[in-house]
Amino acid sequence: MKFFAHGSAGAESLAVEAGGTTYDLSPLTGDAHAVTRDFLENGGIARAARAIADGSLPALDTPVDAPTPQNRVEEARCGAPLAPGKILCIGLNYRDHAAETNAEIPPEPIVFMKAPDTVVGPYDDVLIPRDSVKTDWEVELGVVIGSTLRCASSPEEALAAIAGYTISNDVSEREFQIERGGTWDKGKNCETFNPMGPYLVTADEIADVQDLSLTLSVNGQVRQDGTTADQIFGVGEVLAYLSRFMTLYPGDLVNTGTPAGVAMGLPGQPYLRDGDVVELAIEGLGSQRQTFRDAPAPTAPAPASGAASATTEKETGR
Repeated sequence: MKFFAHGSAGAESLAVEAGGTTYDLSPLTGDAHAVTRDFLENGGIARAARAIADGSLPALDTPVDAPTPQNRVEEARCGAPLAPGKILCIGLNYRDHAAETNAEIPPEPIVFMKAPDTVVGPYDDVLIPRDSVKTDWEVELGVVIGSTLRCASSPEEALAAIAGYTISNDVSEREFQIERGGTWDKGKNCETFNPMGPYLVTADEIADVQDLSLTLSVNGQVRQDGTTADQIFGVGEVLAYLSRFMTLYPGDLVNTGTPAGVAMGLPGQPYLRDGDVVELAIEGLGSQRQTFRDAPAPTAPAPASGAASATTEKETGR
């Protein structure tokens, strides 16, 4: 099954695609705008499968509601399919990406976090931060946790806790990340820096998570063309490792790293500029498309009523 959200921002509805038919999921999820921890924790995937089997989920009228490459993006917006709890990310997890950045193969997974409020839909605009000159792209396999995982004893145990998979664009500002001191968080948590979706694809749909192609192009030029087979730490190993240090809960998202081809590692470092179009895809999980836009200047806050009154009195001499 493939879960997705469609509709305007903040007013999305949930749907599920199975067997070539798209179903309205709201009888099970109410007014939820994305898949949530509560849905996953309470057997939502199994309940959706049963509801489809017994005919209790209404089919949507037009297949175009599903976020396929043929979808009319401007007319049928897709939101992120998941409202994540934690977003955990693995750095330098592909051999070729480590090589292009002149980094040594890490002996253990490199872990950083992104805030859930970085998440936007798969076709939404991404904002280039003010004064940024090094905004970069990263196509990544996103892993969605489906059951609580603590101190997993093996990668196999960790894999059994997966609800499904999605696509993340781990957008990064390299100056903020690398040249400003401290941790990577400053370059990873800018507004709109985690487009997600279009689908949350259930784990049973993916035969081998370590054999998926990942691609990304900028303005039609292919920049990344990799495979999850090149991961240094496989998905099960990553989850088991993380579960030693923190509890993974249903709805947590793990971005598992990016292959070679990021702007930072390319000749001339062609970082993103206003108007650039980024398209990315992962085998079996769909595709994304974002236009990058310069972030607007902040709007000055209106003065407080008390301050306004004081100014008026001073100006008028009262």
